[in-house]
Amino acid sequence: MGSTQAYGEASYWDDRYRQESGPFDWYQNYSSLSSLINLYIPRHHRLLVVGCGNSAFSEGLVDDGYEDVVNIDISSVVIEAMQKKYSNHPQLKYIKMDARDLSAFQTGSFEAVIDKGTLDSILCGNNSRQNAANMLEEIHRVLKDKGIYFLITYGAPSYRLHLLRDSCTWTTKLHVIEKLVSSGASNHLKWELNSPVPLGEDGSSVEAALGKNPDVHYIYICTKDDSLTQTAESRSQEVVE
Repeated sequence: MGSTQAYGEASYWDDRYRQESGPFDWYQNYSSLSSLINLYIPRHHRLLVVGCGNSAFSEGLVDDGYEDVVNIDISSVVIEAMQKKYSNHPQLKYIKMDARDLSAFQTGSFEAVIDKGTLDSILCGNNSRQNAANMLEEIHRVLKDKGIYFLITYGAPSYRLHLLRDSCTWTTKLHVIEKLVSSGASNHLKWELNSPVPLGEDGSSVEAALGKNPDVHYIYICTKDDSLTQTAESRSQEVVE
């Protein structure tokens, strides 16, 4: 099994976390995204972080005033380590759970779900499309109406928009942040993090704004909208009748 394909397997992550105990943040750290998170997610909201790993991101959320942050990961090794590390942080809970099956949580349990690289990992594994759809449907279910799915991904709109729209009814905004570069001046277009990028039906307007192959991470702000679901259901009912 190739290493990227293994990203969908619990055994891969258990082995990795046994070897790498220090904190590691995929893509971005909390300080780089905090202003955008503050823009969309009030501090009193209950958050779910999927695929938390051994990231310090949730600690950053709590340090910034978020009071109820539930973290899940498929790896029992990392969950046990994080439970021990943050045992004196009542605002942080760590639970072993597969993001494709959130049945332990009631419908409408959270105001926001944060995903930093977990959808990308699932898309690397076997049966990736169905697994991704299962995860997105479960995230949609556990969100309250008008709840936010805050997705940080390397996937450009041409790869991610149809996946998001096929699975659930969201209203979606797009932001971008430059990838963390260790040195050297960047000569590509800089885009203000807190300003949404124009997002057309197929995402083609993004290239017009940012140029081809921008060196960015994409942040999709997906808002659950029950009225869209009801509209879609009534349309399908009309077709049946």
